[in-house]
Amino acid sequence: MRDLPSTLDPNLLVGSSTADDAGVYRLNNDTALVQTLDFFTPIADDPFLFGQIAAANSLSDVYAMGGRPITAMAIAGMPDNILSLDDIRAIFHGGADMVKQAKCSLVGGHTIKNPEPIYGLSVTGLVHPDRFTANAHAQIGDILILTKPLGTGIIATALKKDVISDKLNNLSINAMITLNISGAELAEKNLINGCTDVTGFGLLGHLREICDSSGVSAELNTAKIPAIDDQVFQFITDGYVPGGSKKNLVNVLDSVETNSVSETIQLLLADAQTSGGLLLSVAPENKSQVLDILAKDNALCAAEIGMITERSTKSIILR
Repeated sequence: MRDLPSTLDPNLLVGSSTADDAGVYRLNNDTALVQTLDFFTPIADDPFLFGQIAAANSLSDVYAMGGRPITAMAIAGMPDNILSLDDIRAIFHGGADMVKQAKCSLVGGHTIKNPEPIYGLSVTGLVHPDRFTANAHAQIGDILILTKPLGTGIIATALKKDVISDKLNNLSINAMITLNISGAELAEKNLINGCTDVTGFGLLGHLREICDSSGVSAELNTAKIPAIDDQVFQFITDGYVPGGSKKNLVNVLDSVETNSVSETIQLLLADAQTSGGLLLSVAPENKSQVLDILAKDNALCAAEIGMITERSTKSIILR
């Protein structure tokens, strides 16, 4: 969208220029809309799970902006000559289940015929215009906290090769269908500065967006960055790395000071996540309150993985 004319509307608080998770449009002094959409091809063989994962991924963008989703519309393309109507129905039911969990209203949607299944949601949420969390809001000295472990892209690739256990696959699925609901409460209580969800560009790609938008750098303690399971590292060594994750690493390396951190770790940090966790930029004095809310919401992890620093020659420094 970089070549499209930019809007001069002063009520557009967040547009496409900062690569944020969603747009934010002010309605009045107390209320702003958060708007996003996302869809993708199947990440799971089970159609109900595919619907759940795709919906959770779409809803996450609103939580990443500090908003609460209020309405959703389904977006779908289906090969009705390949998938049965029962399978298509199951995909939609999985999405509807996630929307219900988010206390959001499913108000309709649009479907076309397509050679490959695609499904997702267009979601609208609400946020206070002074409390939304954006890529450009990180502050020097902030602590970086990650709320889900990494590795879903690598595990999905290993699954295609039939080399993972049901237990590990279930761990990955559980991560992808866990809603990032904490983002809304943390923003409403003004406990976080910047926030994004870790999805297709991997941890490094999304962190670079925060750093570049905020005019800061970040130092990561790679020893503290969690994977879904230690077996993920063996999968990387064995070559079960998605092409998108490899491309992520190539695209971000010019902005990263690697300091001899192994390529295995680098690939994990660049792994393209589906419905990943939140990456929170938190002032140190708010850390304990943030951790309490994450614990209350049963976040999959609350890993303190680094901090925001003054801008240097690189956006991200690995330690």
